Amino acid sequence: MRLTQLAEQARVRSAQIEGDLAEVDAQLGDLQERRVTAEGRFEELDMQLADSQERHSQLDERVFGAERRVNECREQQRSLERQSQEAVYSMRSLDARKAELSRAIETAAQQASSVASEAQRAQDELARLNDAAAQGGLQDALSAKLAREQSLGARRSEYDDLTAKLRASDERRLQLERELDPLRQRITEFQLKEQAARLGFEQYAQLLDEAKADLEAVALSITHGNVRLGGMQGEIDRLNRDIAALGAVNLAALDELVAASERKNFLDAQTADLVEAMTTLEDAIKKIDGETRELLSGTFNAVNEHFGRMFPELFGGGNARLVITGEEILDSGVQVVAQPPGKKNQTIHLLSGGEKALTAIALVFAIFQLNPAPFCLLDEVDAPLDDANTERYAKLVSSMSKGTQFLFISHNKIAMEMAEQLIGVTMQEQGVSRIVAVDMEAAVSIAESA
Repeated sequence: MRLTQLAEQARVRSAQIEGDLAEVDAQLGDLQERRVTAEGRFEELDMQLADSQERHSQLDERVFGAERRVNECREQQRSLERQSQEAVYSMRSLDARKAELSRAIETAAQQASSVASEAQRAQDELARLNDAAAQGGLQDALSAKLAREQSLGARRSEYDDLTAKLRASDERRLQLERELDPLRQRITEFQLKEQAARLGFEQYAQLLDEAKADLEAVALSITHGNVRLGGMQGEIDRLNRDIAALGAVNLAALDELVAASERKNFLDAQTADLVEAMTTLEDAIKKIDGETRELLSGTFNAVNEHFGRMFPELFGGGNARLVITGEEILDSGVQVVAQPPGKKNQTIHLLSGGEKALTAIALVFAIFQLNPAPFCLLDEVDAPLDDANTERYAKLVSSMSKGTQFLFISHNKIAMEMAEQLIGVTMQEQGVSRIVAVDMEAAVSIAESA
């Protein structure tokens, strides 16, 4: 009976186990079907992800190309704006210079006309007046001339002040334009960021449209399902890990290679342009250095020749020259070697004060001979000279006055003798100054006639 009971229990247990096994087999089949369905769904999602990545890569390429073209266009626009500003500034400078020259020509013409009329009136006055009246008329004419010269000087000072203000205004405008460049760059950066954000939004909106997703249904499912961004991101990361474990093929590698090749070609072209620009600049620098060296050498030789000729005229003998202190004329200095007659000095520091002043006069006149001006102003140049040196200085100035008008300030009688007109300041009464002008030729003719 015990064995029968055990056998009955075993049959019941076996039937129960067989039922459980059948249920387990049914569940296993269901899981197999779900697994097959999941694998199919996974492959479909994998293909969609590959397509999305390929489209994303293509869009990135197009965006990169568009941004590059936009940057090139903006760079070209900024370059054209700078060139336009420089052209406008140059045009304004040329217009101002033209107006200045026109005013100077008009002023010179008016001065010439005024001087001619004054000379004609002076000659008429001299023709009909006696000597004393002529002296008084000459004094009035000189006073009027000085007054007009003072007025002209005041007008020139006002013109110089206006020119300085205009130059300061132009410099301020250029400074403000330079300060605007960083603001323009920041605006460009913000525009690029805004464009990138807009392109990203359009890209994802296009993906949703292609998937024919119901945006309202998606929003409701996210709200009702309490979907959190962290959980979705975790699921995306898990899928990405599974895809990486499957060894997905990078379908955009060829496109990336093409983009990298285009980028390399673009950089190679820019490198070639830079090398060519550097070569052009180096050639230009060499050419400028050569022309500067040649021009400076010719100028130095001409000044040295004039200096060697004028020094003996001022000293009555001796020799002087200019010596370059280095091998490269563009970087070296110039040393003055001067030996008056009867001296064998090694340096000009051993000369006396008058000899140094006379040497300096010879050097200044030698430089003046290189590109002489219509007039020259000398302020007590003969102060440290003795009588003999002053006579030689006066002879040199007289010989040079054939091509240049000299205005000199002097207290030396020998220097005054070479002047054609003398203008002096006297003080007959304490605190009252008076200007006296004398035409030496007219004074000599008056003295001879008297």
